[in-house]
Amino acid sequence: MITPQGGQDAAGPGGSAGPAASAGPRESAGPAASAGPRESAARQDGVGEPDGFARLWTPHRLAYVSSGENQQRGCPFCRIPTLEDRQGLVVARGELNFVVLNLYPYNPGHLMVVPYRHIADYSDLTDAELTEFSALTRRALSVIRSVSNPHGFNIGINAGAAAGAGIAPHLHQHVVPRWSGDANFMPVVAQTKVLPELLPTTRDRLAEAW
Repeated sequence: MITPQGGQDAAGPGGSAGPAASAGPRESAGPAASAGPRESAARQDGVGEPDGFARLWTPHRLAYVSSGENQQRGCPFCRIPTLEDRQGLVVARGELNFVVLNLYPYNPGHLMVVPYRHIADYSDLTDAELTEFSALTRRALSVIRSVSNPHGFNIGINAGAAAGAGIAPHLHQHVVPRWSGDANFMPVVAQTKVLPELLPTTRDRLAEAW
C-alpha cells in the first residue's frame, strides 16, 4: 500500500478506498485532526489549562488594589477621609480612626476600621489609636447587629500581602457579618457573591444607627 504521503490514493482490497483515503494528503492523522471545536478550544494552544472558573474581568479595580505601596498619596485609605462621607462610604469618624464600608464586600455590611495615620502594622498603633481602634470595632458589632441581625461575625486583620491584605501598607481591620447559609452554592459552585443591597443604602442605614 502506498501512503498518502507518497502522493497517491490509499486503496483497500479490490481498489476500494480505506479510511485513510478520505483524508487529503495535507491532513494530519494526529489527535488534533479528530478533536472537535470545543476540544480544541479547551486545550487553549498552550495558553493555560482550563479550570472551570468563569471570569469577570474588572480592570478598573487595579487602581484600587495596586496603588504604589511606597506612596502615601496613592493609598485609598488615606484618600477616603478627604471625601464626603457618603461618597467615601464612611460610616463613622473618630479622632484617630474611621469606619468605612468595604468597596468589595464579602457580605452586606462588611466594614473596616482604619487608622487615619498611614501605618502598616498593628504594633505601630499608639496606645491612643489602639484604644479607639478597639472601641470602634466594638461599636461596629453593636450597630451591625441592630441593623441586620447577623448570626455571627468574622473579625480580623490580614497583616501583609502574604497574609492576603489587598492594601498591605495601610492597616485595616475587617468586620464581616455572617449568616447561616451565606456560603451557599453561589460562591462555592458559581464563584459569585449575591449582595441584596447597594453600598450607599447600606452605608446610610449603618451611619444612621451609629
